[in-house]
Amino acid sequence: MIALEKPVFSEENGFLVITMNKNILIIGGGIVGLATAYKLGRREPGLQITVLEKEAAVCQHQTGNNSGVLHTGLYYKPGSAKAQLSVSGIREMTAFCAEHNIAHEICGKLVVATDESELPRLRDLMERGTANGLQGLKWLTPAEMRAIEPNVAGVAGLCVPQTGIADYPGVGAKLVELIHAQGGRVVTRARVNRLIARDGWIAETPAGEFRAEFIINCAGLHCDRVSELAGEKRAARIVPFRGEYYRVKPARAHLVRHLIYPVPDPRFPFLGVHFTRMIRGGVEAGPNAVLAFAREGYRKTQIAPGDLLDTLAYPGFWKLMRPYWRMAIDEVRRSFSKKLFCESLQKLVPAIEMDDLEAGGAGIRAQAVLPSGEMIQDFYFVERANALHVLNAPSPAATAALAIGDVIAQKIM
Repeated sequence: MIALEKPVFSEENGFLVITMNKNILIIGGGIVGLATAYKLGRREPGLQITVLEKEAAVCQHQTGNNSGVLHTGLYYKPGSAKAQLSVSGIREMTAFCAEHNIAHEICGKLVVATDESELPRLRDLMERGTANGLQGLKWLTPAEMRAIEPNVAGVAGLCVPQTGIADYPGVGAKLVELIHAQGGRVVTRARVNRLIARDGWIAETPAGEFRAEFIINCAGLHCDRVSELAGEKRAARIVPFRGEYYRVKPARAHLVRHLIYPVPDPRFPFLGVHFTRMIRGGVEAGPNAVLAFAREGYRKTQIAPGDLLDTLAYPGFWKLMRPYWRMAIDEVRRSFSKKLFCESLQKLVPAIEMDDLEAGGAGIRAQAVLPSGEMIQDFYFVERANALHVLNAPSPAATAALAIGDVIAQKIM
């Protein structure tokens, strides 16, 4: 089930009652916030919906700096919100892209076991994917793998044909257009600096004051802080992790035909470096996962003292790092060593050499961490009488954005 904190509100027939002539403010113009506005507008045309985005344009952070993968739900625990929303979300996102001529491709993915010790985990992935409703999963021998990816190495593979890639910033731009067509507003340069609970809400921003009876917090990297502005205690805190990428030089991009992933290490909460075809062409390699010293720290040199202090002063961060400190050191070493990064990639594609790689971009993952040090793995919502806070929306949130928007709309209507 979707993780949520017990709501405090009046109910009628089991649903939160909202009068449909009310204003709704959505804080955060990433793909989840925009999808939520769009889905609310479709369900109830009478709603007055405003999206507030602090940047000069929408989709500037997690949406615009991810790998662009359409995730199928292969990795997620059956029955979890991630699993359910990945499976429904990829269908809806693919259909949305097709309807609106947004670049996308169902190119397939290969998950590779590089040695015998990974075979049980690869079989577990196949069973999990099957339980989540994935179609066409196929166990591959080394010869069968190389028929798909001639340069791959490994003892076995799992073909995941439903995986794809999409232009998520393009999806965001189309959602803005559709929200405006529905009569809604998307206001940029509107960072919410203060929320006042007075006859509903007053949001103070550089773009002016905005009033609403209900707010939806989709602020991503800053969702915990926005919830605090609304009077919530930060029961979970966002810890930012930077994922760094290299690009495979065009002359060597032929070494990768599809998406190539390793078998995830259960001791580590991230998937490991992999190869991803990009929707605008080329191949990306990565990411690693290192602590970011700023919530918007896309470069190693970026430090925001307030963000860093917020992380280091949080006991949950240190409890999180306790079992992973050796791996964290390895990730930092790989961040500063192209040679080590390349060696990780060579486990999947031995023909890749250091000279084949050039500097790529980076993304920041907003990971919600409990005071116990536990990472919240599923989507996490907190509901109140006049607010709903999305406090953890990790991958596959982009894939599942439209489905998440439906869930939020159902919850508040």
